[in-house]
Amino acid sequence: MQQYLEVAIDAAREAGGLQRQRLWLEHDIVFKGATDLVTEVDRMCDSLITERISRSFPDHDILAEESGHQAQQSAYKWIIDPLDGTTNYAHGFPWFCVSIALEIEGTVGMGVIYHPMMDELFTVIQGEGAFLNGSRISVSGRGPIRNTLLATGFPYDRTRENENNFENFVNFHMEARGIRRAGAAALDLAYVAAGRLDGYWECKLKPWDVAAGQLLVKEAGGEVTGYSGETYSIYNHRIVASNSIIHEEMLAVLGRNILPG
Repeated sequence: MQQYLEVAIDAAREAGGLQRQRLWLEHDIVFKGATDLVTEVDRMCDSLITERISRSFPDHDILAEESGHQAQQSAYKWIIDPLDGTTNYAHGFPWFCVSIALEIEGTVGMGVIYHPMMDELFTVIQGEGAFLNGSRISVSGRGPIRNTLLATGFPYDRTRENENNFENFVNFHMEARGIRRAGAAALDLAYVAAGRLDGYWECKLKPWDVAAGQLLVKEAGGEVTGYSGETYSIYNHRIVASNSIIHEEMLAVLGRNILPG
């Protein structure tokens, strides 16, 4: 597992350096939807990371946000978000990251999240704890929910679909000390793991948004479930992550407005 981690770290750092170098340049932007965009840096980082992994582990599957699923029928699947926080990046807002995880026979066993603008490297191996720049991290000890800082995000189709997280956002604002919406799901999860945030929820996420981050939270002593408290899968589009102290309170708030599906 250490060999896999080292490859992921090298790829994340290289991609992060490219992101840092090109942040305030003019970008070539393509729209995947009305508000869902991708830059040339997303594509460059996707190619950089997937090529490095394919070169190191040619028999492994790869699932990446921009290049899709490269299936080798392997028990090993790399799950990659080459630039989480693309909208921030396209606007020159310095809050984005690289997220790389390795799923082995259906279970995420390793993850890396790199925040290039702060040179913060979050790493995790299942059963071995969560780390930030080599130092062990743990979730916060804050509670109840009125004493906590939470984070969330909103789906790209929020103006067209009923499940847009607006009602949940208002409900949590009435319960928590504060809520932050910074725009990079992987970093939100990493910050819960580091005790900087106490809880996080969001809907309509993809596996590459959460694969590394959810393992960080678990290995840092936190709790991760679906909206109803069910066992979490990275293929479940709804996630609740917390320091575990406030988890039941968060589920109770979400329970006021759970939509089917």
